Amino acid sequence: IVAPSTQTRTVGELACTNRRPVKMPFTRFVEIGRVALINYGPEEGKLCTIIDVVDQNRALVDGPYGITGVHRQVINLRRLSLTDFKVKIGLNARAKSLKKAWAAAGVQEKWAATAWAAKRASRSAKASLTDLGRFKAMLAKKTRAKKVKTAFNKLKKSA
Repeated sequence: IVAPSTQTRTVGELACTNRRPVKMPFTRFVEIGRVALINYGPEEGKLCTIIDVVDQNRALVDGPYGITGVHRQVINLRRLSLTDFKVKIGLNARAKSLKKAWAAAGVQEKWAATAWAAKRASRSAKASLTDLGRFKAMLAKKTRAKKVKTAFNKLKKSA
């Protein structure tokens, strides 16, 4: 073993030693217990938990069914959007222990509080509007724009 002062270093190593430690920018990993949102297919929009990683492209997921409505199934990772939430479970956890872990972690409440969930809810509410609802929304948009315009012109005139 060579003493650190006499070790030779490459240019790349020298550049790294002079910098502060780099924080990893990516924190959502495909791992056991990671909560994910299904973004494609018949289960689209439902939350699930990764129970096991089958291979590089697929994972075994479970809802739990009683809470999210997702049965245990193998699903392609491209159909999953990983969330920041993680529950503490073991490999191939049973539905009962998964349900208990979801309750302990409060995943449903945390998900409902995110901007992601609020955006999905507003998008689905807008999509389910009737013709009259769309008409009322258009009128509200027009009146709001008119108020903003008059307030802006008033400020512009006084400045």
